[in-house]
Amino acid sequence: MLPSVDEVLRDGRVLHLLAGHPRQVVVRAVRKALAEERRAILDGVLPEGKVEDKTFFLDVITRKTLENVDRTVRHKLRPVINATGVVLHTNLGRAPFSEGAREAVNSVISGYSNLELDLDTGKRGSRYAPLEPLLVSLTGAEAALVVNNNAAAVLLALSTLARGREVIVSRGQLVEIGGSFRVPEVMAQSGARLVEVGTTNKTYPDDYRQAINQNTALLLHVHTSNYRIIGFTRETSVAELVELGRAFSLPVMSDLGSGFLVDLNRYGLPGEPTVQEVVGAGADVVTFSGDKLLGGPQAGIIVGKSRYIEAMKKNPLTRAIRIDKMTVAALEATLREYLDENHAIRTVPVLQMLTAGPEQLKEKALQLAGILSESVKEKASIYVEEDSSAVGGGAMPTAVLPTFVVAVCPVQMSAGDLQEALRRGEPAVIGRVREERLLLDVRTVSGGQFQMIAKALAKALDKTGEGAAV
Repeated sequence: MLPSVDEVLRDGRVLHLLAGHPRQVVVRAVRKALAEERRAILDGVLPEGKVEDKTFFLDVITRKTLENVDRTVRHKLRPVINATGVVLHTNLGRAPFSEGAREAVNSVISGYSNLELDLDTGKRGSRYAPLEPLLVSLTGAEAALVVNNNAAAVLLALSTLARGREVIVSRGQLVEIGGSFRVPEVMAQSGARLVEVGTTNKTYPDDYRQAINQNTALLLHVHTSNYRIIGFTRETSVAELVELGRAFSLPVMSDLGSGFLVDLNRYGLPGEPTVQEVVGAGADVVTFSGDKLLGGPQAGIIVGKSRYIEAMKKNPLTRAIRIDKMTVAALEATLREYLDENHAIRTVPVLQMLTAGPEQLKEKALQLAGILSESVKEKASIYVEEDSSAVGGGAMPTAVLPTFVVAVCPVQMSAGDLQEALRRGEPAVIGRVREERLLLDVRTVSGGQFQMIAKALAKALDKTGEGAAV
């Protein structure tokens, strides 16, 4: 026998809810819980002998009401602790901001800002004014423009420079980016016509030369940042395309995807072309992401020759894909970190994580393991082992980053149930499971998060496998 809504609302636990939450939220939660139990009765899935037990139902309805209210009032987008070791984890928001970027965003969202006001002249200004001089200085390009992501940057460039005409690109560079978006599809949306040349593994300058005709608008180079073809290969370089473009008076565009401003070879990372190198090779337009290897907010950054950038600024599409004040603030602060490369490596979280050495990571892992051991006692075995991290975000697919992880072997629940309990906790902790061990990679965890992980783990280990799935 089900209790009434009023009976549930008089329960002490629900009265406590009413003291802190709007009545209508709690009432909706009660009604939802009652509806679920009615369905359970009709479906005959209740435990034997419980259908007439009002006390049983009151307890179940009350518990479900608490859960329903928690789900309703809890923010859907909330912080998580990334213990996966994937530095640019797309599902977890890719690049975390530097302290300077966080402060910059907070300063402009706390009130008004001069987003499009020139404080010197008192006249209307450009939202790109804080960014363009920095990008020009850092990359060596003549001009710059920023839109809301790199796919939009490619779309805008092609729409401006090649709508209704042909764009030549190597077959081996027709990549698919996140969310199943593909370069040919972006190109089709821009109104440009794709002309594939070469083969999957080999494309020569002559392949481009033979495809050039009076309808050719652009030579496109796409850096295959999210995969590699190895073995019997040959790609036409940006410099070779530039030479060809000049011979036929055609602009050359390079989509770098992830976009590096600092060469990290000295830290053992694979070679990646920097934006400065591609600009220096003569590319007329270069596009790259803001929230990948740059370590800033989601943005599509376009740098290149002034005449092409100015044409893009006049394209009506630019307004539809423009960035907001928070992106301007975060990107300006991030770019300022790069005015000194060594400073950027110390302050930009993505660069900090990518350049962390084995000894540093081992020390962090041992420290975290010690804290966790004190927290979980006999409920799990805790130890440190070597493993590898990933760059993620479709960047550096061949990079193997040696790391140290804290392995957690629960005694009374499966590693999968523990992973789920941590994911559902507050704060959510995201790790990875292998061979009945939960692995916490310290590369992507800050020292300030260790105590939070310990509390979350202790709470998660108190749940049974059934509780983890609630």
